[in-house]
Amino acid sequence: MRVDSPAAPGASGATIPELETGLNETLDRGCRWLLVQQSEQGYWVGELEADTTLESDYILFQLWLEPPDAAGGWRPQAWERIQEAARYIRARQTATGGWNIYPGGPDNISAGVKAYFALKLAGDDPESPAMRRARERIIEMGGLEAANSYTRIYLSFFDLWDRDRVPSIPPELILLGSDSYLNIYEMSSWTRAIVVPLAILCARRPVWRAPAGFTVDELRSGVEPPRASGWSWGSCFWKLDGVLKLWERSGFFPHRAKALRIAEQWILERLEASDGLAAIFPSMLNSILALHEIGYAKDHPVLRRAIRQFENMTIREGGTLRVEPCFSPVWDTALAGFAVGLAGQAGFRNDAALTRSADWMLSKEVCLRGDWAVKNPKAEPGGWYFEFANEFYPDIDDTAMVLLALRYARASSSEAQRGAERRAIEWILSMQSRDGGWAAFDKDNNLAVLNHVPFADHNAMLDPSCADITGRVTEALCACGLGGHEAVKRGVAYLLRTQEPDGSWSGRWGVNYIYGTCFALRGLDAAGVSNREARIIQAGEWIRSFQNPDGGWGETCGSYDDDSLRGTGPSTPSQTAWALLGLFASGDRHSSSVERGLQYLLKTQRADGRWEDGWFTGTGFPRVFYLKYHLYAQYFPLMALAEYVAPASRATP
Repeated sequence: MRVDSPAAPGASGATIPELETGLNETLDRGCRWLLVQQSEQGYWVGELEADTTLESDYILFQLWLEPPDAAGGWRPQAWERIQEAARYIRARQTATGGWNIYPGGPDNISAGVKAYFALKLAGDDPESPAMRRARERIIEMGGLEAANSYTRIYLSFFDLWDRDRVPSIPPELILLGSDSYLNIYEMSSWTRAIVVPLAILCARRPVWRAPAGFTVDELRSGVEPPRASGWSWGSCFWKLDGVLKLWERSGFFPHRAKALRIAEQWILERLEASDGLAAIFPSMLNSILALHEIGYAKDHPVLRRAIRQFENMTIREGGTLRVEPCFSPVWDTALAGFAVGLAGQAGFRNDAALTRSADWMLSKEVCLRGDWAVKNPKAEPGGWYFEFANEFYPDIDDTAMVLLALRYARASSSEAQRGAERRAIEWILSMQSRDGGWAAFDKDNNLAVLNHVPFADHNAMLDPSCADITGRVTEALCACGLGGHEAVKRGVAYLLRTQEPDGSWSGRWGVNYIYGTCFALRGLDAAGVSNREARIIQAGEWIRSFQNPDGGWGETCGSYDDDSLRGTGPSTPSQTAWALLGLFASGDRHSSSVERGLQYLLKTQRADGRWEDGWFTGTGFPRVFYLKYHLYAQYFPLMALAEYVAPASRATP
């Protein structure tokens, strides 16, 4: 690997002369394209793309919503949707017969099982070449037995898998107090929203109707995956699961009715102020199924609204149907507004667009006390969520990004803006975890023992502090004038403590070490950590060492599974921008690595001003669920170009 040495730290301010004209033209085209994407209301929102497990689950949902009649006939509307989703799934089968969870990745057993189930339900002949390849690949990977617990739980509801062979999730969990390891507020917010309705379903033990004679028994390998043994937390939880199954057979549930009532109210309360439970696909799906099981008819106003919100997440295009896992307007608007604001410092100004974006973001300020207040009871509400409406679940990352965007935007009411910023800052400060870092939705959500419960195989039971969010929060607090605050000092200490031996930081919410290193460095730079520090120099060297021959940077989602892949992968505009932003924060503005990275962005911009990421660069759950934010390829390159053209812009908004 070739490593370029940066110019002497502190020699900042000048640009590479021969790039100046091209950079300004590229910045101008990119900003114009991005501004065209802004809605009349002032927000930006790009498509959020995921893997085919969503389309497979959507077909399962259609089977529940409008099952075929006794003769096997489907209602035309349901059958049309199933066929559209099936076309999308078929098109994404890999050459080896399976389905992956990110482009270029290996086949995934759970994605494969779900796809096979969905396509067979859609009428695909199990003996067709494509289905035979799928079945053989699934068996090769361990069969239905190796699919994750949520896949097997869903199949059990249709009597396609033995109910006693899936983890027990009793609704009594919601009754457990703060002194219990298993209380729901020790789980991450998204797990909590998935598990509460799923616990209702597990208690009610529904058996929904699959078409006559339908089975997926051909996917069984006959081999159970190994379980934790000996004296370990995993072994203890599996033994507890066995006890719970004996209890379920006993029929003695003195507190079940109470637990079900509380779970129902818990869901209803959160539906009131959101576009679906937690406004994310799995919890929305589970809440619809659970409420129906406890007596809500499909035409009940609550369920009608929930089903409509769920259907709103579908995109029908070219005879196919795909599903977004959620919407990202606050996130996209904050990042796009920040990029346009930085570009304004570089000479491309559009104050009217920024005012519209600021007014829209202020309209989305959180005013309710959500789940976060359980561990943070004294704090007042503030901040922002990710989606169009999700009042119970503001997140720290979005809140920090909105604060950064508002440094460049002036809302119609300066008084309203100042108030929202003050409340957001106070809320962020109150959400700092004991380790000095910040997580996404909660503080101190890091009880590692929960990673060993039987239904924790979605790899997201917890929401611990992470470098990328801590770096962004540190940057935001410093931009708001709190550089000397004790919270910033603790955040800096967290970042320095969590740096990897090679100089990088892992990324929790973006792929992966390039993302984490970029935003850790930006936080440290904003807090005044000298770029002459050995740690910062080492981080810059790490970034430069992974530059691709084409001048860009890229990292595969596989780096979460295989540490040797960190920093490596095909170049993408978003990851190239992160690398450049990280280098700028490390004090490097003049190395040949920077010049080649800028040239990569110039040559990959399309004539209309946009860039395109060919790979997934967003992270939902590491090793389990990845994302492609369709606007990442636009606003991150614009940030990098603007910060290069106007190096003082971040310090003096």
